[in-house]
Amino acid sequence: MQRFFKENTYQTPKKVHRYFMDKMMLGGRWWFYYRYIKLVLKYRFLALAGKYNDEEWAKSSFEIHQEIEKCGGKIHIDGLENIENEEGPVVFVGNHMSTAETQLLPGIIEPIKNLTFVVKEALVKGNTWGPIMRARNPIVVAQRNAREDMVTVLHKGAELIKKGRSVFLFPQGERTRSFNCDTFNTLGIKLAKKANVKIIPVALKTDYWGNGIISRTFGPIRRRKKIYFSFGKAQSIVGNGKELHKEIISFIHDKLVSWQHKCKVLTKNS
Repeated sequence: MQRFFKENTYQTPKKVHRYFMDKMMLGGRWWFYYRYIKLVLKYRFLALAGKYNDEEWAKSSFEIHQEIEKCGGKIHIDGLENIENEEGPVVFVGNHMSTAETQLLPGIIEPIKNLTFVVKEALVKGNTWGPIMRARNPIVVAQRNAREDMVTVLHKGAELIKKGRSVFLFPQGERTRSFNCDTFNTLGIKLAKKANVKIIPVALKTDYWGNGIISRTFGPIRRRKKIYFSFGKAQSIVGNGKELHKEIISFIHDKLVSWQHKCKVLTKNS
């Protein structure tokens, strides 16, 4: 599969040509969403035809990456060696800020490791995104009963990992600009321990792509805000994993602080 990021780090080149229409619309959101919806419909057609495979998924993700850059977005990625150097599948856990991460992460990870996500039920039932999401065989949670969701993630997650597919989950559950340590649960730790694989923490800042009020996907586009992804080192679960869980939280917290994240980073002491 084609690798879109051949180095361990990536930074949007300075000379990316910005769309003329994006400039004409005075920094609004709608040119970007026009381009984005065209891509969604293109790959929805492939999904309905049974052709939206791993390679097409990675390709579509990278095309969204390019659209963001052509609409004034600046993307920074580091720590790719931590994915490359780890043999076999892993569990990824990260904070959840916007739609951007689920759109961009496949283009980063899939060419290195086969991937799937833990997603909420509504995403696989929708008429527009549903066919695309279902084609990727995600782990679906109903978000009605936390106990049942945990069993689903542990059972299906372990099955997929056994087949060689890595799993990415967002322990916060919901997208939020604030990183709330108290809601960042240990489900990723539990899955990695059950499947006997390592876990890779992922810190991200994606509030370039804001969350909307009516539709969470179609929020404001904040061109002054840079997009960051940082992949930590793969680590084994020792004991009950409580210390590692704290380390993962610290990794994400410290990265957000280093990126001068102006939204609150909530902790028990705040």
